[in-house]
Amino acid sequence: MTAYLPAEPRSTGAEMAEAVVAGVRGRNETVDAVGPAAGQERIGGYAAVGLAPAAVVPPPAPDRQRAGELGREASGFAAVGAFGLLVDVGGYNALVHLGGTGLLDDQPLVAKAVSLVAGTTVAYVGNRFWTYRDRPRGRLAREYVLYMALSAVALGIALGCLAVSRYVLGLSSPMADNIAANGIGLALGSMFRFLTYRRFVFPEEPTS
Repeated sequence: MTAYLPAEPRSTGAEMAEAVVAGVRGRNETVDAVGPAAGQERIGGYAAVGLAPAAVVPPPAPDRQRAGELGREASGFAAVGAFGLLVDVGGYNALVHLGGTGLLDDQPLVAKAVSLVAGTTVAYVGNRFWTYRDRPRGRLAREYVLYMALSAVALGIALGCLAVSRYVLGLSSPMADNIAANGIGLALGSMFRFLTYRRFVFPEEPTS
C-alpha cells in the first residue's frame, strides 16, 4: 500500500503580499534606527532605494580664477601692444615723411630708433598701470630697464626670422619679408614678451 504524505499548503497571493510588506517594514525599521543610506529617500513612509545621482564636480575655484586673470592679462597685453605699435609706426612716418620731408627725413635709422623707444615706453606705461595694475610695483628704473632689454630680445627674434627668410631660404619678395618679420617674427616676439614680462618685469611676488 502506498503511503501519501500530506502536501504542504501552497501560499496564496495574499500571504505572499503580506510577507513582502512585512519584509519592507522590517527594512524601514532598520533604516529608522540607522538613518537612510546614501541614494535613499523617503516616499510615503518607506525608504526608496536607488542609485545616487552622479555628482558634477566643478573645476576648483582657484583654477577658474587664475584662468580668468590670465585671459584678462592677455587681452590687456594685446591692446597695449597694438597701441604701442601704432605709436612706433606713426611716429616713424611722422618723423620721416610728414609734410613730404619730415624732421628726420635724411636720418631714417635715427627716426626708427626714436619711434621704437617711444612705442616701447608707451607700452610699458600701459602694461604697468593697466594690464598688471594689480601686481606689486618694484623700482621704476629696474622695471623700465628690464622691460626695454626684453623688448630688444623680442626685436632680435623678429630680425632673426627675417634673416633666415632672406639669407637662408633666399626669399626677398615684399610678401616674404612681411611674413617673416611682421608675421612669424612678431608672433614669436610677442609671445616671448608676454611670458617674460609677467614673470620678470611684473612678478606676482614683490622683488627684494
